[in-house]
Amino acid sequence: MDYIKEQITQWLKEILAGGIESNLSGMFDTVNQKVGEISAQVGQTPQGWNGGIFSMIQNLSETVILPIAGLILAFVMTLELIQMITDKNNLNDVDTWMFFKWIFKTAAAILIVTNTWNIVMGVFDVAQSVVNRASGVIVGNTAIDISSVVTNLHDRLMEMEIGPLFGLWFQSLFVGVTMWALTICIFIVIFGRMIEIYLVTSVAPIPMATMLNREWGQMGQGYLRSLFALGFQAFLIIVCVAVYAVLVQNIANETDIIKAIWTCMGYTVLLCFTLFKTGSLAKSVFNAH
Repeated sequence: MDYIKEQITQWLKEILAGGIESNLSGMFDTVNQKVGEISAQVGQTPQGWNGGIFSMIQNLSETVILPIAGLILAFVMTLELIQMITDKNNLNDVDTWMFFKWIFKTAAAILIVTNTWNIVMGVFDVAQSVVNRASGVIVGNTAIDISSVVTNLHDRLMEMEIGPLFGLWFQSLFVGVTMWALTICIFIVIFGRMIEIYLVTSVAPIPMATMLNREWGQMGQGYLRSLFALGFQAFLIIVCVAVYAVLVQNIANETDIIKAIWTCMGYTVLLCFTLFKTGSLAKSVFNAH
């Protein structure tokens, strides 16, 4: 009877140990792939990320939004001219230099509006240069492989009792499902940022048309700050990945299987949370609300 019980126990251990090893072997593969792609994704300019979308957004901006920006520019500068004249003691103190000043501001505003696309892309070119230089300096190995970190995994699993083995199998299954959810979160942050860039740049001429006006200028200045926030958000993302790379390398010194699994998941959750926060952090740095 004891022999039969021992064989059944051994058989259950083999099933649970095999299931745990199977869960652990590919648990972090998708996360490793997505984290490894972050540097390449955020280091690209809008035209480099997807040429088709870039061309469509540029065409929309130049053919649909730019004429509207021209109307807004005409209204804003005409309003400023009226204010400049009426502010001078009911037309009793009007100097010629005021009109030269207004002509200069109008010419500068027209120059800004007609070159809006070049200005916007220049912001992202600068941000890309910073990100590429940073990624070559600080980003290390972000890959996680529990099965290689924990040595003699199968033998150590077979030494455990049925109860702890079943608990470990359930935990590995739960963490595996969680990793898929975290992979989706990373995808949303990285791709969502690029979609936001395309949306923001598509309407660029309208806020840029108000840049040099005294009262409406806050719109253009706030828009320019938001562009810098979006561009340098990529730098904050690179820093997050670099911190994550340092943390996961410490798992190599872990001997407890359960602790190693939950530590890996904790680091990945932390990475996803900080990735979501980079947008608001970048906006707070540039005061873009």
